Formats: sequence, C-alpha cells, structure tokens
Amino acid sequence: MAIVSPSTDLLALLTFLICLLHCCDAGYDVGVYNPIILIPGISCPNLEARLTDAYVPSLPHCGALKGKGWFPLWNNTSDLVRHNYMSCFEEQMQLAYDSTLKDYRNLPGVETHVPDFGSAHGFTSKNLDSSRKGFCMTRVLEELELLGYRDGDTLFGAPYDPRHAPPLPGQPSQVFSDYFARFKVLVEHASEKNQDKPVILVAHSFGGMATLKFINWTPITWRKKFIKHLVLISPALSGGFMEALTNLASGPKPLIVPTIPRLGLRPMWRTFASALLFLPSSPVFGHMPLVITKNKNYSAYDYKDLLAAIGLNTEVVERVLSAKLRVDAPMVPTTYLNGVGVQTPEQAIYWDGNFDVAPKNVYGDGDGVMNLVGVLALVNDLRRQQQANIPFKFVKIVNATHSDIVVQEHSLKKIMYEILEANR
Repeated sequence: MAIVSPSTDLLALLTFLICLLHCCDAGYDVGVYNPIILIPGISCPNLEARLTDAYVPSLPHCGALKGKGWFPLWNNTSDLVRHNYMSCFEEQMQLAYDSTLKDYRNLPGVETHVPDFGSAHGFTSKNLDSSRKGFCMTRVLEELELLGYRDGDTLFGAPYDPRHAPPLPGQPSQVFSDYFARFKVLVEHASEKNQDKPVILVAHSFGGMATLKFINWTPITWRKKFIKHLVLISPALSGGFMEALTNLASGPKPLIVPTIPRLGLRPMWRTFASALLFLPSSPVFGHMPLVITKNKNYSAYDYKDLLAAIGLNTEVVERVLSAKLRVDAPMVPTTYLNGVGVQTPEQAIYWDGNFDVAPKNVYGDGDGVMNLVGVLALVNDLRRQQQANIPFKFVKIVNATHSDIVVQEHSLKKIMYEILEANR
C-alpha cells in the first residue's frame, strides 16, 4: 500500500475544502478522478418531434410542420402559447396504449426523440424556461465545471423521454429498453474515455428512479466494472407518493406551460406511462385514506374504484394495479440525499367528489413532494446491500424541498460534498 505524506494529504484536504466553499476559479482543475453522468428530473429533458404523411391533424394548423424535419416539442413552452400551438402540442405529445403490445406509442405520423443524448447540457438548453433551469441540475453542472469537469470529456448527461416509464414485468417499454441500451453504451464510453475509470451517476427525482431501474437491468459483473458510485438526489419513490395521485386526478404539477391551468393538461398527462408509475402503494401507506370525499374514502387498496371514479379507462386501471412498485438494491456504492421537515401532502380532500378542482391537502413530513414514509421505505430497501458489504449512506437535509434541493445553497453544498466523497 502506498504511503501518502502528511504534506500531500494536507494539500488535498485544503483543496477539497476550498472547492466546498465554492472558491475555485472557473476552469481550475482540482483533479478530476472519475467521469460523471447526470440524469435529470421528469420535466427537464427536451423532446423533439417530426410529422410524417401518416399524421392526420385534428386542426389544420397542427399539420403546418409536416415534412419539415425535427422541431422542439416539449420544453419549448413559451412558443406554444405565442404561436397558438397548445392544442397541437397536446395532440402530438399524447401517447396511445396498444393493448396487443402492452406498450405505449405515439399517435400515427408523430415521431419523437430526445436530442443531445450524452451531453450534460442536453437538459439545460435555450428551449428550457429560465424559471425552471435551476432544478434541472444547472447549478450542479456549474459546480462540476468549476471543479474541472468538461462536457463530453469527463461530464455527460442521460436525458430520457419523460412520457414513458421503465419496463414493468409483463408490461414492456420499448422506448425505455432502447434508453437503457443507450445509457449502457454511454457509461462504457465515458469510462473508456477516462482511462477505464468507473463512472459516478448523479440522478435527481424521476431520473433517480429511472437510474435505479437501469442499474438493476444490468448484470452484476458489469456494474462492478463500470459503476463507481450512485448519488441519488430526492429520487421518485418506488413505494409511491401522494402528489403522483393528485397529478393524475386534477392535472400535473411537473409540466408547466404559461397561462395553461393544470386541468387543461390533465387529458394529455393521463396518457403518459410515467404518470401512472408512482401512485402511493399499500405496503408503504397501508389503509390510511389517501383521498377523502363526503361519500367515500379511498386508500391504496381501493385504486380500482378510485381510478374509475376519476375517469381512467379499464385497460389503464389494470396496468396500474399490476405495477411492481418496489425496487431492488442496486448493489453498487450508493448515497441517497433527501429533504425533510417540509410540509408535504399526504391526504387529498375532494369533499364533493369533484376532481376538476384542486384538492385541500392534509400535510405530513417530507420534501414537499416525496412523503417521508416513502423515503424511509426506500432507505430500508436500499440499505439491504450493506449485508453484502456494499456501502449505503442516507443523508437527510432539513428544509430542502424536492425541486430546490439542487439549487438551495445549503443542500447544494451537501450534494457536492457527497460527489467529491464518491470521487475519493
């Protein structure tokens, strides 16, 4: 074993502390050890579309871009309103469920792809509204670049189609299967480009759960060779969370389009596979009433009645009820950071049974989106890998909200500390 001299060790410690205080000059390389791949939250990846001759628009102007190549669809939201393209956007974004294939697909004649795959700047582009760039890991990206990381060299990104969800047993997802294959190639490329060093994955929100599913999709031997560390930042919970249910009932919070109310986006949101993935599960939430009305209360055991009451069709209900919500431990060194101490909806009151209005909420603990009970359930799942002597660490950050955990100064410092620790 090599012996490090005290002076060298002290110099390394001082450099480390300086970087934590955000005093590194731009471009100052403090020692890039392992390549990093960023995986963002659900509202961050860009999505482009092109329209073929098979597309039959519901309104004439929705076909104006037919045959004209790729154009920004999602995250070009200001243009949607400016050019009266909102109804076209909803039509071209929606998915259709193929009961024969048991999978989701675009409408006929609508082709989509995620641009800039592999780039850490692929989800912080000019198309993204400035008010939302922060929680799309822009600050994490900036801090990494201050440390000497460079896009396409030591720093990469793995955006995905936010409408789709990782494959479920017996319910395939061709889009996510293709994404996992590209993700695997990207990890191997990042490692090869950096003297075969294993990769650190840093993932936020939906990207966290997608990354967990990706890792469990790969062989154990591959993980040991190519994954040095997994840093999960407020991942979407395998056991579900309450906001996923109210998004489905009354319209989505994650998709923000200026001047368009949540209710106006609800029909489109309900066609997404990702919208159905994180309903609160009975193993985590038990028999606690999740939705309260004057005539009936609904727990996680009552989804067949509840989802029918809010207007979902039978095929979709069956898909939701058969979903496997828990996740296996990734069996790679893992750090899990999550906010606590923030008021978080855990029950929704639709007293008159009207799901066309926003509910009144009963609050518990969490990060404003992820319920603490679900966070602790995921911690218990992930720490099982400690039985195999694979490190797992859980970091609670008081008053860090789900979106702003990657923006707020006190939580960002903790995130950067854990990334640097993973690099040691």
